Amino acid sequence: MAVSYNKLWKLLIDKGMTKTELRIATDMSTTTLAKLGKNETVSMDILLRVCKTLECDIGDIMEITEEN
Repeated sequence: MAVSYNKLWKLLIDKGMTKTELRIATDMSTTTLAKLGKNETVSMDILLRVCKTLECDIGDIMEITEEN
């Protein structure tokens, strides 16, 4: 099983927000943002902060996929 954050990037585009703006708004490190970009796992705390900032549910920013 793998995780995909493609929904997050689409949502950012829809809201007109950049990755840097999201990083600042959620007090996320650049390392964590890079992990999201590589579809690596991050802490639930980070995901909850992203959801709070974007006013969405966790299913709106990520999905579980089959590992290649």
